[in-house]
Amino acid sequence: MELSIKNYLMALSLGSQAPDFTLPSTSVKFLSLSKDLKGQGFILFFYPKDFTRGCTSEACEFRDQFREFRNLEIPVFGISRDDIATHEKFKKAYQLPFDLLSDESGKVCKAYDALIPLIKMPKRVTYLIDSSHKIAGVYEGLFENKSHVDAMLRKIRK
Repeated sequence: MELSIKNYLMALSLGSQAPDFTLPSTSVKFLSLSKDLKGQGFILFFYPKDFTRGCTSEACEFRDQFREFRNLEIPVFGISRDDIATHEKFKKAYQLPFDLLSDESGKVCKAYDALIPLIKMPKRVTYLIDSSHKIAGVYEGLFENKSHVDAMLRKIRK
């Protein structure tokens, strides 16, 4: 079965402007889309929780394919509602070479339509954001941990 980018009529559809954000980061004090990523495309993957089986699998798949993203000059950022201290432990435990961003309030998750209503937990959604900060690709799937990486690499290579 061939994987494809899924567009689920989300708040962020293909071609829409990515909402600006500034969040605490594991490598710099804060990372801002409009300031730190100006003119640069990147991957933003939302995931439910550090140290859970599915989220660990997804993060490790991004880690294992990180060289490919780096060669394509596409930075990767993971976002969950975990705090920075937990992110730092998660990053160290699994040797993740990319930044994790902390959205404890859930406001950025909500702005990206990546928050499950009622339980306020992030969905597993991955966005490819182009250099003008428009949504160039979307992949959503709670149980397709590794498929997010494959889908993004296919989209970037097109």
